[in-house]
Amino acid sequence: MHTEKVIEHIVNWLKDYALNAKMNGFVIGISGGIDSAVTSTLCAKTGLQLLCIEMPIHQAASQVSRASNHISWLQSNFNKVQSTQVNLTPVFDSLIKALPSVANEEERFMSLANTRARLRMTTLYYFAALEKYLVAGTGNKVEDFGVGFYTKYGDGGVDLSPIADLLKTEVSTIAKHLGINQEIIEAAPTDGLWGDDRTDEDQIGASYPELEWAMQMDDHGKNESEFSGRQQEVFKIYKRFNRNNRHKMVPIPVCEIPKELKH
Repeated sequence: MHTEKVIEHIVNWLKDYALNAKMNGFVIGISGGIDSAVTSTLCAKTGLQLLCIEMPIHQAASQVSRASNHISWLQSNFNKVQSTQVNLTPVFDSLIKALPSVANEEERFMSLANTRARLRMTTLYYFAALEKYLVAGTGNKVEDFGVGFYTKYGDGGVDLSPIADLLKTEVSTIAKHLGINQEIIEAAPTDGLWGDDRTDEDQIGASYPELEWAMQMDDHGKNESEFSGRQQEVFKIYKRFNRNNRHKMVPIPVCEIPKELKH
């Protein structure tokens, strides 16, 4: 990968899009992870306004610390970076109290994890509307188009996706080139939706390099019978997530009414 040219291409794309849309800049949620760190840095490099928002909800201390350190790094390197923190923990807790309890606590737990992401999306669009900013997405190619590892209308609810054509390993390469804090580069990827330090690999059952391999094999039309051992296991994991989350990756289905029924 021609890293410097890729960075320049994304920065120009971001700036052109914002200017053509007559928007003032970008707003982004900073999680302490590598994807939001890289995306926010690319947005800052446009020279347009950038608002970084921390939105903790019972967040692990390590995630909060990495996010704060990254924002400080951004502000020391770029002129138009602002930040604010919105503590969504009491909002989340109040919502839990308002919602009825259900028999299946496991399903409720998963639903509430996605609710965290949707509260954050709502917060980002609140500030975006106030300042005429675009909400910048932080999903990479494997998350967005491979395993669908994001929340529909949560972190998937954005105006534009600067790194969605980059694999996770490519995002890491760009992070190193940009000088992103080493603690972020070395941190295990996590979606931060559980209030602890569980990683993406813990939830998916495969690492991002493994998923990238499976995505490439799937693109080449391979099937699980062509592999064995760990490779077969990873390929099955990838295909299961890809199949189950396909609804996130395709346009919303529209029920088209036959013309003869409307006239």
